[in-house]
Amino acid sequence: MSMLKGNAVVGQSGGPTAAINATLSGVIRGALAHSDVIPTIYGMRNGVDGLLREDLINLSEIFNEKKLTDLENTPAAALGSCRRKLPKPGENDAVYEKLLEIFKKNDIRYFFYIGGNDSMDTVAKLSAYTAENDYEMRIIGVPKTIDNDLVVTDHTPGFGSAAKYIAVTIQEIIRDCAVYTTPAVTVVEIMGRDAGWLTAASAIGRAVNGISPDLVYLPERAFDMDKFFCDVKACLDRHPNVVIAVSEGVRFADGRYVGEGTQSGVADAFGHKYLSGTGKALELAVKEKFGCKVRSVELNICQRAAAHLQSKTDIDESVRVGKGAVDAAVSGITREMMTIDRVSDAPYRAEIGHSDVSKIANLIKKVNDEFINAEGNNITDAGINYLLPLIAGETAPEWKDGLPVYCIL
Repeated sequence: MSMLKGNAVVGQSGGPTAAINATLSGVIRGALAHSDVIPTIYGMRNGVDGLLREDLINLSEIFNEKKLTDLENTPAAALGSCRRKLPKPGENDAVYEKLLEIFKKNDIRYFFYIGGNDSMDTVAKLSAYTAENDYEMRIIGVPKTIDNDLVVTDHTPGFGSAAKYIAVTIQEIIRDCAVYTTPAVTVVEIMGRDAGWLTAASAIGRAVNGISPDLVYLPERAFDMDKFFCDVKACLDRHPNVVIAVSEGVRFADGRYVGEGTQSGVADAFGHKYLSGTGKALELAVKEKFGCKVRSVELNICQRAAAHLQSKTDIDESVRVGKGAVDAAVSGITREMMTIDRVSDAPYRAEIGHSDVSKIANLIKKVNDEFINAEGNNITDAGINYLLPLIAGETAPEWKDGLPVYCIL
């Protein structure tokens, strides 16, 4: 394929993570390394929303090695994010015509979108429209999601750091709960609408020091309240301080969310209901059934913004994925999402690849069956062995006056 010269644009979409800016740094590093092909790389503020407003920032002019390193250790989305759902091509072409006009005006030939499942939907739709309208572009999806639910890739940038935060926080909660002898149940609600990867990470401590939650419930298994009560009673019979990890998206066999009665019912642009309240629902159920001391803890957004507990493996791979996206695009690859392909477990090694984005968008990667125990209430050793390499290593951000130094765009 012939060399395509032109500017690039990069954006961030969906929920932020502790590693999404490391991926952005990788894209910028990649573009700067290919400055003979990509003279300028622009950042779109607030994803496609900002692009439609032509709210662009020249990233080529403002970054040096120091700032890129700071960016890699900065949580959340430095460019801002959005949750805009593009229409199907042919339904409302005015949006695509506007985008194409902006691409031509700014000589943009490379488009990098850092995001999760819904962002890959945007990449697929935009790829289809530009191809049908004879505007040569290289469009690459760059994965990001703490949910780890994108198919094809072994795992996603952002997941390892969120998993590390959860694993450490659960260790702290278990130790806090263990100081009293009064019978008590603590329910920890962890993010995860359709896949329980994050909640599975709560069990990692078992392989390190033998300490992990008594029970772990994922969306991959139908939740049964009577079975839950039996599980809790068995744990209370063994020791007084029971800790339970549960995904926010656990459902009963009929499809109802366990926390449905405590949720608002509000949905985002992609039709996803905002979930929370599962922990509270189980707290109330345990209180009514057993009458013991019980509390629920919702980790909430701390799971995705905890840069102080970044996984070095996660950050290093996030940068590699970003750089790899630019290398792939310059070499002629388009309409693909970058992937992380695990080569070996011991020692852990992974390579950066790519795959057809149309085979990834709008699909969900569930937790492997062999990672969930037969009772459906905990994680197997195989699951923990999959997770352990992803939380390995610690980063060393710069600190000033007791606080980390973050990059502000």
